Parts: sequence; C-alpha cells; structure tokens
Amino acid sequence: MCEVGIRHHTGLVIGRPAADKPAMPVRGASSQYRVQPGTKVELSNIQSGDKSLFCGESRVDYEPQFRHLRNQLQELQKILYAQNKHRVLVVMQAMDTGGKDGCIKHVFSEIDPQGIHVCSFKKPTVEELAYDFLWRVHAKVPRCGQLVIFNRSHYEDIIAVRVKKLFPDEVWQRRQRQVVEFERMLAEEGTTIVKIFLHISKQEQKSRLEARLENPLKHWKFNPDDLADRARWDDFMSAYEQSISATASEFAPWYVVPADRKWYRNLCVARIMLDTLQGLQMELPAIDWDPQAIKIRD
Repeated sequence: MCEVGIRHHTGLVIGRPAADKPAMPVRGASSQYRVQPGTKVELSNIQSGDKSLFCGESRVDYEPQFRHLRNQLQELQKILYAQNKHRVLVVMQAMDTGGKDGCIKHVFSEIDPQGIHVCSFKKPTVEELAYDFLWRVHAKVPRCGQLVIFNRSHYEDIIAVRVKKLFPDEVWQRRQRQVVEFERMLAEEGTTIVKIFLHISKQEQKSRLEARLENPLKHWKFNPDDLADRARWDDFMSAYEQSISATASEFAPWYVVPADRKWYRNLCVARIMLDTLQGLQMELPAIDWDPQAIKIRD
C-alpha cells in the first residue's frame, strides 16, 4: 500500500520519490484508524500490534520514513503559527504505559516551541474541584496559531469516574453529553480537534511495566497504583469503547491507533496529524510591501 504520488500542501504533486526522499508512509492511516460516528467500537477486534500500513521491507526503513513525515509536519506547523488563523487541539488518551509521553516526544519534537504547548491533566486539585469539571480544561485550549496537546484530558473525568465509581453513574453520563457539546462549541468557534486513543494489549502493558521494574532509571515511572487499574482492565476497555463510540463525531473525530509497536504508532500519529494540517489548506500570510524595493543599508 505504498504511496506513489501525493499532493503537497502547496498544491504540487510529488511523484515517486528518489532514494533520499522516501514515500509518505502509512497511507490511509487517517481513514483506517478513524472511528466513524454512530458505530460501536470493539477494541478486542482492533489489533494493537497491527502494522499493515507500513511501507518497508523491515524496521530499518522506519527512520527515513518517520523523518520525512516529521519534517513535513514541522513545515506545516510553521504556516499554522505564521497565519495565526487556525487552532488545533490534540487529545491523547491511553491506558498506563500506553505511550502518550513517548509519542508526543517523538512526533512533535521538531516543532517550534513557540507554537506548541503540552498540557497534562492530573488528579484535580482542591481549587479545580470547586468549579465545573471542564473549567480547568477550557482554560488550556489553543488560541489562534497554536497546536495544543492534551496528555490525558477531560475524558479522564468520564473514564476514571466511571470505572472507579467515584460518583454515581448519572455523573459520568451527564459529563459525556456535556463533552460532546463542549467539543462542538470549540469546533464551531474554529478549533480543529483530533482525538487519539493509543491502543495497547494487556500483555504489552505487562511487558512495559516489568521493564520499568527491571531498570532503576525507570523506577520513577512506576506507580504501584497502576496495578489496581490493571486489575480493572476489562472495565477500562468497556468504558473506553462506550465513550469513544458516544463521542466520535465529524467535528471531533477519534482515532484508535495500534500502539504495541512504538515505531508504527509514531508513524501513524504523525501521518494523522499531517493529513489534518494539510486539510486546513493553510497559506503564509500575504504581505503588502515589495521585498525587492527594500534595501538593507550598511
């Protein structure tokens, strides 16, 4: 499923690339892993170890492909920042060890820090609990020209509340409905929303937790409380399935990305983001002066 030709954001058609310019990889990720509104998500039917869209003979082909994707993403982000017109919000959700931090670090590491912000939502503080649950979230959404990534998000206030039974069921049910309306408002006000669930298997989580225990440099990442959540794995999967199904929309789409293979996860997320930014059809701002008429004096 290798791509022979793609249309660049400038409108130019790029043909089959030379050896030093690899094809845009994982073609079709934005459609294959997108949840269609109104459909029922069944995570058990989605292979977390899938790599079917990878164009390459072996893992060694990953680096040049990923580098090419990331460079294209970097160029488009520059236009996003310069044009100062669009707002882009990325919501990243996953089970513990799902790879949110690593994915954000690898996919977005080349982007100018001026135009990107990463917001992590931990357990609500006493002050935050004094407001409605979306108060702390709304304050962090992107302004024009910004790309903002939520590392965990308002969905924690649905999923965790539901699985851990922190409040009666009517609370998470009400919040789920309110989240749809919140995202609709953001979209209608000009925010492009991309929601990504990094899908790993229970066995892969076990391997990653064990790796943290075996490496002293990763002990800080291990939290014994994660084991309590792991014991509720089926409940979390059920909650994610229902919530993703109920909140997937045309204006705030969900993508379920196979994440057992970190390198394939990175390729897919980079491609989804690239396709999203290309879809905005952005342009550098026009100037009202003639560059050739300006002389820089000694």
